[in-house]
Amino acid sequence: MRLQNKKIAILIAEGVEDYEYIVPTMRLQEEGAQVLSAGLDLKPIKGKNGLTIVPDTLIDSLNAEDLFALIIPGGWAPDKLRRYAVVKNIVNQMDVANKIIGIICHGGSIAISAGVIKKGQRATGSLGIKDDLVNAGAVWVDEPAFRSGNQVWGRVVADIPDFNRELVKALVEG
Repeated sequence: MRLQNKKIAILIAEGVEDYEYIVPTMRLQEEGAQVLSAGLDLKPIKGKNGLTIVPDTLIDSLNAEDLFALIIPGGWAPDKLRRYAVVKNIVNQMDVANKIIGIICHGGSIAISAGVIKKGQRATGSLGIKDDLVNAGAVWVDEPAFRSGNQVWGRVVADIPDFNRELVKALVEG
């Protein structure tokens, strides 16, 4: 188990893409990681496809120093979460600390709002945020998954296997 006891938070809110939450969660747990589901409050939320998720912790209790990595799944949740300073702050802190941030599908909208898109960097996600990423300075890449600095990008649900491979590889490399 290559990620034994590494603390990794996944940002969640109502409408999170269930598969982009649960599949990476299970893959990281398989590697021994301690995965925390972090929400704005501790009330159960419903994923986009009906999965009920109970947050383990509050986003405002996350500290970049304590986390090994951060995952931002897609769905409708990123559009809600990007409006909160606490969300943008933890994403920014993780980026400044050069820690791995996994971003899939619409999760890139949080990266944009947090200001962690570097001009000219490669990025991907749902076609629904392609223009937003380009307008933020990214170079849109139509690939299933890849690493760009400390960020691991995934395109859509169908690309979760590729995203998980890139994510685990980046986390193991450190």
